[in-house]
Amino acid sequence: MSSRSRFHRTQRAKDKEEQVMRKLSKRITAVAGATVLAAAGAVTIAVTGAAAGTSVNSFHMVRSAAAVGAGCLNGAQARVTIRSQGPVEVMRVSADHLPRNTDFDLFVIQVPNAPFGISWYQGDLESNRHGHAEGTFIGRFSIETFAVAPNVAPAPQVHSSPIPDATANPAFGPVHTYHLGLWFNSPKDAAAAGCPGATTPFNGDHTAGVQALSTRNFGDQTGPLRELQLQP
Repeated sequence: MSSRSRFHRTQRAKDKEEQVMRKLSKRITAVAGATVLAAAGAVTIAVTGAAAGTSVNSFHMVRSAAAVGAGCLNGAQARVTIRSQGPVEVMRVSADHLPRNTDFDLFVIQVPNAPFGISWYQGDLESNRHGHAEGTFIGRFSIETFAVAPNVAPAPQVHSSPIPDATANPAFGPVHTYHLGLWFNSPKDAAAAGCPGATTPFNGDHTAGVQALSTRNFGDQTGPLRELQLQP
């Protein structure tokens, strides 16, 4: 994978991750005096004097507009499950019917289709020989997900080709980003799957292929991340 480390998660690593999250939940309970309530199969963590996590948000990603237009990636889709841990959310992505042994890049984005708007790189998925890929990501994936740039500031230009880094950001107020997009890591992989072979900036060194999956099954203003609401 281009200019970044590749992580191959074993079952032991998954078990360890679950243990870490359980410890995090216990720590929240011990420090903030959380009360765990179970109702209708959903778990709510009520934290005294702090924002409380809400239940579980599950939804699907579907073939992107680019994939549908090219008639590629038939049957490809992903199931996303987001669980609140109080101060953070844990997002698990499970995708099927992808091209086999292929790398992909996951972004939180402003709108599901081009021009995509503000886009935040989350990490990578790698499909196995059956076209299945899984990834777990920890961050803020709820109604509070947003980006803001109070003013213009200089930015490091690490990459200059084929798509150069900006040397400064534009100023903008808070913008919520409630959609997800999954991109081919390589234009060659996209072309091999029958998709367009254009180069896009959606990987670590800005040499990605086209978007493969997205949450375009939701409206531009009603992306699925906003469904997870935090209690006051």
